[in-house]
Amino acid sequence: MKVSIGGALKLGFRPWVEGLEHVPAEGPAILASNHLSFSDSFFLPAVLDRKVTFVAKAEYFTTPGVKGRLTAAFFKGVGQLPVDRSGARGAAEAAIKSGIDVLEGGGLFGIYPEGTRSPDGRLYRGKPGGLARIALATGAPVIPVAMIDTEKIQPPGKVVPKLMRPGIRIGAPLDFSRYQGMEGDRFIQRSLTDEVMYEIMKLSGQEYVDMYATAAKRQIADAAKREAEEEKAAEKAAKAAAREAAKEQAKRQDGGRDGHTA
Repeated sequence: MKVSIGGALKLGFRPWVEGLEHVPAEGPAILASNHLSFSDSFFLPAVLDRKVTFVAKAEYFTTPGVKGRLTAAFFKGVGQLPVDRSGARGAAEAAIKSGIDVLEGGGLFGIYPEGTRSPDGRLYRGKPGGLARIALATGAPVIPVAMIDTEKIQPPGKVVPKLMRPGIRIGAPLDFSRYQGMEGDRFIQRSLTDEVMYEIMKLSGQEYVDMYATAAKRQIADAAKREAEEEKAAEKAAKAAAREAAKEQAKRQDGGRDGHTA
């Protein structure tokens, strides 16, 4: 299925790629990418000869009915593993274990250090736990990847993608063997993650924001909520003012009629 899906994506969207030579022909490696669109997990595997495994919500694999079975088959076909995200900590541990298993089997594991899609196209601070722990537990090289323009192809909430060319830049592998055995050190985790995010920033050309994307999404949602409340309040005030103006006009008209009668 990977061949058919990848071929269709390459034929339809014609993604351009730089740095394919940095992906090893065999052996374990971590592909650490920025995350702009739902389609990132499809375009990156489409341009590689090797299978790339990502983790995905378990719901994609367990939805009942014909549509659910087709969705599950699609995600399995593009190399995604189900992870139960019902509990944040449990989900993180399951994702880490899945990554370690893939790498110990000699495979390629894809991960988004930001933890979620960028809400506005900028690059956000990488979360230190997952990427660093997987890299240090396995000794696998980390290959920074930049997805380009995929947010324009399929913005959040859009089902039908726009036909345009995305880009993929793949950087040179990063070796963190100097930190081997220190995967439990949070300062080491932070340092490793920041180094990877810096390389992704150079490849993508994105503006970097030193905060987590999840926090940015909350801020955007809160701002949208405040704006909606302010618009509602303004609309309510305008209606009240219109009613008062109508009452005043009616009083003037009544006064005019009374004067004329007198």
